[in-house]
Amino acid sequence: MDQMTWTFILRLVVAGLLGTVVGIEREWRVKEAGFRTHFLVSLGSALFMIVSQWGFEEFLAAHDGLRLDPSRVAAQVVSGIGFIGAGAIIFHRQIVRGLTTAASLWAIAGVGMATGAGMYAVAGAATLLTLVGLEVLNLFFGGLGSYRTGLVFSATEREAIQSALESLRQNGYTIVSYELEQERNASTIIYRASLLIQIRKNRRQDSFVELLQRDPRILVERVA
Repeated sequence: MDQMTWTFILRLVVAGLLGTVVGIEREWRVKEAGFRTHFLVSLGSALFMIVSQWGFEEFLAAHDGLRLDPSRVAAQVVSGIGFIGAGAIIFHRQIVRGLTTAASLWAIAGVGMATGAGMYAVAGAATLLTLVGLEVLNLFFGGLGSYRTGLVFSATEREAIQSALESLRQNGYTIVSYELEQERNASTIIYRASLLIQIRKNRRQDSFVELLQRDPRILVERVA
């Protein structure tokens, strides 16, 4: 193999390693796309970039005056990554998850493209900044904003359900949506509440569960 081929292989290896670094962070966070997905996205993006720049040299040499735009392949890679990112996003009952992972896939595709173009310093800096966005910024600003989660609890008394809802509101939890079902079990009626609540990020994740469990009449069935 000639020197140029070894250079291309080096670019693929570097792209895969950079993608793995970001993927390990997502794997540690137990997210939908881990180190294998990020490795493949970065590697594939680098490969497409190499092919778009150098894959048509023989064809161009055989056709004098013909020119190709290598940026067209890069543009298609950017569009195509959107489909993979969409697969990492979960939307269920007004709860959206996976946006950050989808963004990290999009960013790592850019890292792979930069590596495929031989821009090692830019690719390394972009990888470092991606990790800063995923971890360091979370340390400083992780308590800002809010998130939504689903909650299902039940009781044999309707009054207990209403009391639990009022307790959540008084303690700063916002009830986005609320459904109440009745289920007859032998001679007992069970009231089951399905909620979507909004929680400030600076609060403990299970604090609302502890709040509900203070009432012995309430049974917390599921937290989504």
